[in-house]
Amino acid sequence: MGYINNWLKENLSEERYIHTLGTADCAKELAKKYSLDEEKAYLAGLLHDCAKCFSNEKLLEIIKENLEVEESEMQNYKTLHAPVSAYIAEKEFNITDKEILSAIRWHTLGKLDMSDFEKIIFIADKIEPNTRDKEYSDKIRTLLDEENGLNKALLKCYKETIKSLVKRNLKICLLTIEIYNKLQDLVQN
Repeated sequence: MGYINNWLKENLSEERYIHTLGTADCAKELAKKYSLDEEKAYLAGLLHDCAKCFSNEKLLEIIKENLEVEESEMQNYKTLHAPVSAYIAEKEFNITDKEILSAIRWHTLGKLDMSDFEKIIFIADKIEPNTRDKEYSDKIRTLLDEENGLNKALLKCYKETIKSLVKRNLKICLLTIEIYNKLQDLVQN
């Protein structure tokens, strides 16, 4: 972990590094709650934003040269770091665990039929206590304690994301709407 932490300190802003540590701790906590691998969750949380402070030009260059990213994902530069972070986790840190790489890859947009592991990394990123709004985080944490709480918490995250995108007059990826609709079905049934 020493090499990873040093690399992150060098490649992330101080605030992003603090967020990363909070996400890793929160991911480990959620993994314990849902009987998932705590160490894997911590590692996924630690690396989820490793490319976040790369320039848009560098993100686009890495995507163009090494990755297949859907055109719809390219609509918002704020989400480009997710596939690149998974790529960096694999190439720079030799992470080969597909569950970890997928959770990093999909921590911004999510995907249909996410595993519980992918869900906890997605949620940990939104509710970690170091940099995220406490009032918002508390609402999500309350939902996690309910029956079907993981899906309810995830749905709440999507609702808030959609509201925020509309409020800022930004495009909403069709995948986001599909996931939202699927979660509505899972929560209502």
